[in-house]
Amino acid sequence: MEYKYLTYEKSASFLTPEEENIAIITLNRPDALNALSRGLLGELDKVLEEIGKDDKIRSVVITGAGRAFSSGFDLSEAGAGAGDEADMKAGMELGQKVFDKIETFDKPVIAAINGYALGGGLEMAAACDFRIASEKASLGNTEVNLGLIPSWGGCVRIPKLIGRANAAQILLMGERFDAKEAERLGLLNKVVAPDELKSTAMYLAGQLATKAPIAMRLVKNILSKAMEISMEEGNKMMIEGGITCMKSEDIAEGISAFFEKRTPKFKGK
Repeated sequence: MEYKYLTYEKSASFLTPEEENIAIITLNRPDALNALSRGLLGELDKVLEEIGKDDKIRSVVITGAGRAFSSGFDLSEAGAGAGDEADMKAGMELGQKVFDKIETFDKPVIAAINGYALGGGLEMAAACDFRIASEKASLGNTEVNLGLIPSWGGCVRIPKLIGRANAAQILLMGERFDAKEAERLGLLNKVVAPDELKSTAMYLAGQLATKAPIAMRLVKNILSKAMEISMEEGNKMMIEGGITCMKSEDIAEGISAFFEKRTPKFKGK
């Protein structure tokens, strides 16, 4: 599929050099600091659908071209449909749909934050499973400074990630903060030198690509619900998931690889 606002490529990891099992999505509107237009959100939705159908892909990296991961909502579209509540709602629902898809995606998703991650850009990163940032990254949910709220998931996801008190500071103050502060708050998994960002993200993606796809999918499903369900409900989900894993072909491969001291070759069956 051809894409106008992003690029999509496949890459092999150092652990599995014979397989192109990592998907790399690069938001490609550098002149607009990868602002999230409806066109870009639509393409992001489509490329995730494409990747989801590719059984060979085991992990995903999302990054941005140029100086930004994403500067957030494309303000040039703010006037589109002004006064039309249905159009406003549709724009909010599109962002929510795409970011929900990232959060619940069957394959692990890594945000490689190379620069600005503001507003909707930070909301998108929050929907990913892992967030690695350059030391030069600048982050923030700055919507309140414009008279807006983070409506693509931020008001709910950010508190789940870092707690209500820290989230209140980010969401209500609307300030920008650097990568080290984001790491201190627990918003980032790791901060690295700019020239190490790609290799670090790819190293992590390569490690994730060797894991059992069925088990990864089930863990992600439980993780996405963990903050809302009781321990009793969680235990039921873990029993169901554990049985599914025990009945798979992957567990036999995993155990064999363990005793043979080699990297397993899971098939997701």
